[in-house]
Amino acid sequence: MRLQKFLAGAGVASRRACEELIASGRVRVNGRVVTTPGTRVEPESARVEVDGRRVELKPVRWVALHKPPGYGCTRRDPAGRPTIYDLLPSDAHHLPHVGRLDFMSEGLILLSNEGDLANRLLHPSAEVARTYVVELVGSAPADLPVRLEAGVTLTDGPARARGARWVRGSGGTRSATIEIILSEGRNREIRRMLARFEVPIRRLRRTSFGPIELGALAAGESRDLSSGERAALARAACSRASRK
Repeated sequence: MRLQKFLAGAGVASRRACEELIASGRVRVNGRVVTTPGTRVEPESARVEVDGRRVELKPVRWVALHKPPGYGCTRRDPAGRPTIYDLLPSDAHHLPHVGRLDFMSEGLILLSNEGDLANRLLHPSAEVARTYVVELVGSAPADLPVRLEAGVTLTDGPARARGARWVRGSGGTRSATIEIILSEGRNREIRRMLARFEVPIRRLRRTSFGPIELGALAAGESRDLSSGERAALARAACSRASRK
């Protein structure tokens, strides 16, 4: 196993941050300082230390969390605001989040120490569907779902909804609700897409990530995924091309 993968799986930090720890000389393997990311170790027998403290590989774990609005997807917020890690049980604090939701968005977010699968799920080639339910403020164009599926150009490139439909009200009515399905997880993508049509948002909630549904999970609550759900995520992580 590559050393940075071992460290990330042990909950030390993200894969990239672990590479920086290695390069800075803070990691020892079997008593010797290792500074080359990519060095391979035997996970069952190697003694790995970070800053003199031994770290060990943790069992693979996936957790689903219902993020409320007003929580950041960081371990520590520079402004002292609450984060999703304030909501998790202490034995899940080592889990990196798989993607993120912006501060005021809410809904399903996954966390896991299975870095390879998490990275595959997030890669654009997998086109893993994320479903959002968005409550709008005021009226919106009646053909908004069609326009979102046709796509818009944002500052970081074209963006297009995989699917969109009215679930309450419609264009021309006040306080309508629209469901939007995306295949990417770009920063504030839905907010920026709707801003192009001058449609304000009251509430934005993610209801599914791939095969995992938010369901009846209460705001602020979390649960461990089953082995079947983890297997379903692995299937979803296959690139679209390989599924054809």
